[in-house]
Amino acid sequence: MPEKAVIATDVGSLVDAAYNSIRRRILDNVWSPGHQALEQEVALELGMSRTPVREALIRLAKEGLVEVVPRRGMRVLPVSPADMKDIYEILSALESKAAELLASRRPSDTELKPLITATQAMEKALAKGDLDAWAAADELFHERLIRMAGNRLLTNAVMTYWDRAHRARMFTLRLRPLPINSTKEHMALVERLREGDAIGAAAVNSEHRQRASRELLAIFEKFRLQQM
Repeated sequence: MPEKAVIATDVGSLVDAAYNSIRRRILDNVWSPGHQALEQEVALELGMSRTPVREALIRLAKEGLVEVVPRRGMRVLPVSPADMKDIYEILSALESKAAELLASRRPSDTELKPLITATQAMEKALAKGDLDAWAAADELFHERLIRMAGNRLLTNAVMTYWDRAHRARMFTLRLRPLPINSTKEHMALVERLREGDAIGAAAVNSEHRQRASRELLAIFEKFRLQQM
């Protein structure tokens, strides 16, 4: 069903609305890898004209989420095992640096509250068996960690790869073992941050990301996935 048309005062607002709507469909795998649609079809689904949709697709193409095909609209790009291995290596390095920077300031419990709250939400979601809620809290934890480091360029670099990692995580969410270890590792990281242990915080986060990468790549192999 087409979405209710977005009311906006300028073209830029419409482009942003189209970008956010298309991006969310891709990240949540509503539009799975390989999904194709004509520009007009996308515009009808979003309830807007083709101009903002075209601009939004160009932005998403630059981010590596879609391919804009002349006269054929757009195609959602897949992520390969090699892509994910590379992405997780980058995320591990950058996020571990963020943990080191944050720990070096020895943040107070008040400053750490967003991370503590996210971890508690993960525990509650896991206890209820709500994997979608767990994934949302997990992503919030990592986003807060990156932003709290206070390095704008580092944050921008991480966000370049964030979307593709999110897609893969959501695609495999119910194929992986229950994320009990992940929640424990978040708690351990919060403790290192609280203690001002920069080296320990970086090490805990690095191992956390490496384990997640191993689990993800194992799923590619187990189910013989060439892409997702």
